[in-house]
Amino acid sequence: MRLLLALLCCLALPAKAEEIVLGLSSEAVAITATFDGSDILIFGAVKRDRPATLGEPLEVIITVSGPLTPVTVRHKERWMGIWINTDAVEVDAAPSFYAVATSGPLDQILTQTEDLRQRISIPRAIRSVGANVDNTADFTDALIRIRSDEGLYQVRENTVDFEEETLFRTEISLPANLIEGNYATRIFLTRDGAVVDAYESVIAVQKVGIERWLFNLAHEMPLAYGILSLCIAITAGWAASAAFQGVRR
Repeated sequence: MRLLLALLCCLALPAKAEEIVLGLSSEAVAITATFDGSDILIFGAVKRDRPATLGEPLEVIITVSGPLTPVTVRHKERWMGIWINTDAVEVDAAPSFYAVATSGPLDQILTQTEDLRQRISIPRAIRSVGANVDNTADFTDALIRIRSDEGLYQVRENTVDFEEETLFRTEISLPANLIEGNYATRIFLTRDGAVVDAYESVIAVQKVGIERWLFNLAHEMPLAYGILSLCIAITAGWAASAAFQGVRR
């Protein structure tokens, strides 16, 4: 009887007025020896159970996050003509890659409360722990600045095309210096700064071909990898010397 009552209560709950239907141009990215980056097309639509009502317009926020890795951010100071490390902050869960694409200015379409709850903006996606300094925010800002310069952190406001609050699309550029892993793709519908629906998918990034073989060899058989590297270096040096001798003759 209790199970039946719970089921009836669930059926009585109203369905979401607006939901996300997502699509990806590719659900996997292959890292090869000639990999120089990739563009991922993210598109979708808003499914409604009733006609759209007048009021605050819908907005779309899309995030792509790489695997979380620990990072140590150090501060250097010049002492007696030598640069030395002084303070350091341990960031225990920094995304290796993070991109945010929006249909409007982020600070206008998302409240601080929702950002704190969903961890959408880049600073909210990073957690700092184990800090023994007062200005931990400065270290986090430095990490964001460095990775932004490397193309690993991206904020792309007003780059999501949102047609008639129904169809949306954007492109996320993945740089060449990616690491392997699952890249979480999240889409948020917001209205008046509040999240009304969210959807999550995954893009798999993996090494393939000779890149995968060398990676496995280096981690599973380091001695064989070292001998192979030495043999290649000796062969390359001998070939260069022979070619030089041939040119002199």
